[in-house]
Amino acid sequence: MKSTTRGTLAAVVTGVAAAMGAAAVTPAVAAEKVPVPVPLDGVGRGLNLQTPKIAGELPVPTPGGPEGPRYVEGRLLPDQAVPRLPVGAGLPGAGLHTPLPNLVDGFDHLGADAPAADLTTLTPGLAVDTPLSAPNPDHYGLPDLKLPQAAVLGPLLKTVPGANVGMGEGA
Repeated sequence: MKSTTRGTLAAVVTGVAAAMGAAAVTPAVAAEKVPVPVPLDGVGRGLNLQTPKIAGELPVPTPGGPEGPRYVEGRLLPDQAVPRLPVGAGLPGAGLHTPLPNLVDGFDHLGADAPAADLTTLTPGLAVDTPLSAPNPDHYGLPDLKLPQAAVLGPLLKTVPGANVGMGEGA
């Protein structure tokens, strides 16, 4: 093998190894939204007409970490016995672009766009307390009796959805 061939082969192997090393160092990034196209091109070609373009976005839910226990003075158990788990996601998005058969002069298409909106959620939780109070020094360190307490913490949903509708010229 000639020295120039050996040198070229060594350069290629070094370049491939460097590229593989750089790819291994780069962390993988998870997608926040998954595009969902609706293929209507075959219908348009088969029927020889213009079809609408429809696409959507589905968000990928990502669980968060629950809040730690919060101790309250005078209670034997923490404030939230079953913590609420935050889940970050979004509302699905959709896009529609359809041609109009010249119903209105100057407008050739109708478009509607509802982008995916962020959604903040908390799962339901549970807060309970025992029927015993904290140790009472007046009763030689024995706890007092009290009514048991239980509460269900409802789920929380927060979002701000939006949409755009428009008409215009063009295909």
